Amino acid sequence: MKLMNKNLMPTYSRLPISFEKGKGVWVFDKNKNKYLDGLSGIAVNTLGHNHRGLVKAISKQASKLIHVSNYYYIEEQSVLADKLVKLSKLSSVFFCNSGCEANEAAIKLARLHGHKLGIDSPNIIVMEGGFHGRTMGTLSASGGRKYQAGFEPLMSGYIRVPFDEIGAIEKIASKKNKVSAIFVEPIQGEGGVNIPFNFKQYLRKLRQICDQNKWLLIFDEVQCGIGRTGKWFAHQHSSVKPDVMTLAKGLGSGMPIGACIANKTATKLMQPGKHGSTFGGNPLACSAGIATLNAIEKENLIKNASNQGLLITNLLKDKYKKDKNVVSIRSLGLMIGIELSMPCSEIVNIALREKLLINVTADKVIRLLPPLIINQTEAKMLSDRLINTIESFLKNL
Repeated sequence: MKLMNKNLMPTYSRLPISFEKGKGVWVFDKNKNKYLDGLSGIAVNTLGHNHRGLVKAISKQASKLIHVSNYYYIEEQSVLADKLVKLSKLSSVFFCNSGCEANEAAIKLARLHGHKLGIDSPNIIVMEGGFHGRTMGTLSASGGRKYQAGFEPLMSGYIRVPFDEIGAIEKIASKKNKVSAIFVEPIQGEGGVNIPFNFKQYLRKLRQICDQNKWLLIFDEVQCGIGRTGKWFAHQHSSVKPDVMTLAKGLGSGMPIGACIANKTATKLMQPGKHGSTFGGNPLACSAGIATLNAIEKENLIKNASNQGLLITNLLKDKYKKDKNVVSIRSLGLMIGIELSMPCSEIVNIALREKLLINVTADKVIRLLPPLIINQTEAKMLSDRLINTIESFLKNL
């Protein structure tokens, strides 16, 4: 079986496997081998694979209308926007096709806001270890040098501070730097599933600083949003509400869609012609988004994410509470990171032998992002397979 193609640009180090179909939390290769999906296409397949409601919604919409220009009113876009505004308690939505596009829209709002404040060259405070995308704007905002190397000169206008350190931001504010916004992931995904030590207090202090200085508070929930952490949005584990929030990944359960959601203040910054997207908010993608949100509500998947995430985390913590090779197990809902004391990228191939799909990020962190539909039996199976994988990896050392 051919698993390489020289006509594809080599932007990925692909694993030697190809999948043919999926059902629930399971995917099948061309040889009918069955794998437990612990990654969800990197937090994308919210409803797993071949979800009946999602397939029905996409098929029905595809038979009617796939795309029309945003020059016209799109009913499906309006329905999805209404749902997101209600869930987020914000005011308006801009639809696009991906997380980096949603973040680009947020960056543009921050720039517009800065100019409204009278700042000629406004800066945005971003975090070390943060990841916002691979466009030049989002790449420049991200904190990982490995993503930026070779693409210089990067865009200016960003001030980088350590994640989960309020003091560094307070110092910037005290010096009256020309800042218009703080741009932060409530939970860093690519950075290693990093969760603020005191989650509620950290977000509360960010909100307070932004209010005091008339800055926008922007939350990148591209990875941690849409029910993954046991709330609709990760920031809802606190009482804090952002001015702007970005979503993508799990919003369409596999269909490409992104969203930048803003409050009234930020919404007023936009006017016709200031921003746009040819494909953004098309009927097909929005139908997938509507079906995803409806299924999460109907199937009580937010509570399930909390319950199954806690089960997986507790099983792993119980196994490795005395193992010095496991530095930390961090989780909120079904967003789980297991940090080892050494680089462990090869563990992904070991997991394949256990018929388990996982990912390693930040060199040493095993990342789990299973579908929100995972049940208790499957959660235990995932934990067992991951433990076998880790044990094999440590034994081979």
